[in-house]
Amino acid sequence: MNSLPTLEPATDESCCAPAGMPVLGAEEAKRKALVFKALADPNRLRLISIVKGADGGEACVCDLTEPLDLGQPTVSHHLKILVDAGLLHREKRGTWAYYSLVPGAIEQTAGLLASL
Repeated sequence: MNSLPTLEPATDESCCAPAGMPVLGAEEAKRKALVFKALADPNRLRLISIVKGADGGEACVCDLTEPLDLGQPTVSHHLKILVDAGLLHREKRGTWAYYSLVPGAIEQTAGLLASL
């Protein structure tokens, strides 16, 4: 039976030198992950697309259930996640809630990976 070769420790100390770039902190990683989690659902991507394309850049929750073929509680759940992630803004008007994109949210989201 052949035995595996023994690896010798690296003698070149330069291979282990710190890169000098700051690592992503725990809190910043949580904030970024929240956005990625929010975008990881196809229904949420569709909601953002619908809100972005709506007249005046805002949509009533009452207009968001039919295009997704989902119930109001499910749509409200998805919208809450998008609001919590900082992607959508919610404004209550009477009994209805209206949603719009947070200014600059799309651009900030596009830069998340580049800032790692």
